[in-house]
Amino acid sequence: MARAPTTTDTFNAVAEPRRREILDTLAGGELSVNDLADRLGLAQPLVSKHLAVLRAVGLVDVREQGRQRLYRPRGEALRPIYDWVRRYEDTWSERFARLDVVLDELRARGDRGGKGDGDAADRHPDPDHA
Repeated sequence: MARAPTTTDTFNAVAEPRRREILDTLAGGELSVNDLADRLGLAQPLVSKHLAVLRAVGLVDVREQGRQRLYRPRGEALRPIYDWVRRYEDTWSERFARLDVVLDELRARGDRGGKGDGDAADRHPDPDHA
């Protein structure tokens, strides 16, 4: 199945790393194209191209202030991505909980004073004390 054009689909639009970088930068507040280009170290035409895509899918708004156009993110436009990712939250939470149990067990073994097979000194003897 062919991918939807990036100009009509939020998922495809944010799949591009530079566009995510632009959104992350705009999360700090409104910026002009030139300010974005300076902060990201990108050419202004490239930033403008990415902003056009983000604007087409509704991820950024623009307002004019004098001769400048200031861009800001539209967080609500990320809702489809949030809703999709949220379906996996229980799976992640369960896996993190299991990982916490394993880490607690490893910490408990480490708190026994470093005796046994887990002692780093047994594995890496100091050549000066041989």
